[in-house]
Amino acid sequence: MNKEQQLKAITDYIYELFKDDVTGHDFYHMRRVARTAKEIAQSEHANVFICEIAAWVHDVGDHKLFKDPKKELEELYEVFQSIDLEPSAIKLIDHAIKDVSFSKGNQIPETLEGKIVQDADRLDALGAVGIARTFAYGGFKGQVMYSESESKNSSVQHFYDKLFTLKYTMNTNTAIKMAQERHDFMENFIDTFLDEW
Repeated sequence: MNKEQQLKAITDYIYELFKDDVTGHDFYHMRRVARTAKEIAQSEHANVFICEIAAWVHDVGDHKLFKDPKKELEELYEVFQSIDLEPSAIKLIDHAIKDVSFSKGNQIPETLEGKIVQDADRLDALGAVGIARTFAYGGFKGQVMYSESESKNSSVQHFYDKLFTLKYTMNTNTAIKMAQERHDFMENFIDTFLDEW
């Protein structure tokens, strides 16, 4: 298989795995992250192919999304082998995705490709789409939209706990510029939301 065919096979696999997700971690999240990672990789002179594949698969095996994360990761590596990905490429992809998640703390990935995938993933938590994903995930988890009591977990509280911090965690200059605009949009949204509330 050539690289285009390998990417198509990965895309098809991810579609089947995430097509019914309602948490904001659906196929279209993966597609946006892959598209953004490709854009950043081109700007930052990184390995575009590795960034794209790593972005497509970055949520496979996430403990928040799968009952058996280990099983999902094993299946992913079976897919890699079935499409004849080089062992060196698999190793680079593995490095790129292992430290992406925010839930692992503010770990900075070792490789430029990992930094780019982390940036692309975090950018998708910002801006208009980030707002929609926050309320989708909050609803899925049974959270209220907003609580006047600070002790109660709410979707709006998530902006203060995590989302407003993300612009400071970007790794690349390209992502820093992209994050600022999305951050400003979210701040305006929350100001308006609280005024209306």
